[in-house]
Amino acid sequence: MTRLLPTALIAAVLLPATALAQGFAAYISPPRFEVQVKPGEPLRQVLEIQHVGRTKGNYRIYTNDWTLGADNAVTFSNELSADSCRPWVAIERRELAIEPGARYRYRFEISPPAGTPPRECRFAIMVEGLDPAQVQGNISFPVGGRIGVIVYAAIGNVAPQLAIAGTETVQVGGKPVAVLRISNHGSATGRLEGFIDGTDAAGLRVELSPADLPVLPGETRRIALSPVAPEGKPAPELRFPLRAKGNLESGKARLPLDVSFAP
Repeated sequence: MTRLLPTALIAAVLLPATALAQGFAAYISPPRFEVQVKPGEPLRQVLEIQHVGRTKGNYRIYTNDWTLGADNAVTFSNELSADSCRPWVAIERRELAIEPGARYRYRFEISPPAGTPPRECRFAIMVEGLDPAQVQGNISFPVGGRIGVIVYAAIGNVAPQLAIAGTETVQVGGKPVAVLRISNHGSATGRLEGFIDGTDAAGLRVELSPADLPVLPGETRRIALSPVAPEGKPAPELRFPLRAKGNLESGKARLPLDVSFAP
């Protein structure tokens, strides 16, 4: 199993999948897939790999299972988990070469068997560079890279059911951060969306938005609220206590919030 630090999770789960390092120079879109699949009916999807290196890029593609830790670090595994749906996944090819500046539309297919009960199928499409570069320093060692594109496939009638389980203030880099504890009592992964009004101890009024982190079924996860930065400016520093009021969203559901975060 391979464990990525939280910063690597950004590429794997949250933001557009990019890696621009020696031996691996690719842009992959979309950053994740959230699709609906019917049992007994294959669903084909396409991700685009753009090679931005100066020489031909060679890549290996395969699937992994994954877990998301309490620290928001993702762990990828080649081994099939107990409830893995990867046997239902077919990929176009395992290796490919892409010319400099070229794009490749890579196909994969999800085929849940007929009669599959409602559930969420989660896996990762891994794109790994096969041209590691030698980095010279006190020692010489190969540097490679890979990107995991996460797929959430809803089979049948499944949906998230998010609820605010509590609030707290945590210290990050010596600064307070407002955090929501979000529980998912549903059968599919959910995310918080939207904006709420915030007022800090100095009377500064801001918009607050939740981190775009997935909350898997049966989980309770800490989701940070951050001030929205004005266009072209850095996000303001807030003085606690911080008052937050408004409605966050998860799909069509609304989660009302009216709370004060202590210093």
